[in-house]
Amino acid sequence: MDSPSRDRSVLGRRSVLRLIAAAPVVAALTTACSSAPDEPDQLLALAEAAKSDAQLAKAVAQAHAKLAEVANEIANARSTHADALQQEIDRVNPRDPEDPPSVPEAAPQQAPGSAGAASQALSDALGAAQDQASKLVPGLPGYRAGLVGSISASCASLLEVLG
Repeated sequence: MDSPSRDRSVLGRRSVLRLIAAAPVVAALTTACSSAPDEPDQLLALAEAAKSDAQLAKAVAQAHAKLAEVANEIANARSTHADALQQEIDRVNPRDPEDPPSVPEAAPQQAPGSAGAASQALSDALGAAQDQASKLVPGLPGYRAGLVGSISASCASLLEVLG
């Protein structure tokens, strides 16, 4: 006759041992799949550069009438880039709406004194943004690669408009 305590047990000794043995594997898998990032988002630097470029372009537009139209276009485009990057950063790593944006606003900038120097500053900023974005594209997953590739192409187009 079996003892009453054995009949009431739902899990046998071997089942309990299997569960204990599987616990580290389950813990490792749930840790690997967590959404908490260990390092900063790769798009943060791009978004910060976009905001900074937009501020530079606004300063150039105000200081140099000859460059105002092109500089305003650059400012609008780079602001749009910054917004798109911020949305993607927030999509991957949602933040509390009460928290400030993960990409801080750029400080206002002063335009270089001459129109030639201002045009060169915008050209250098756009070239750097294009290079930075194009270097990131191969290591990014699908949608992010498309977004960053589009930003790189946009910067190249803006460089052509700037002349």
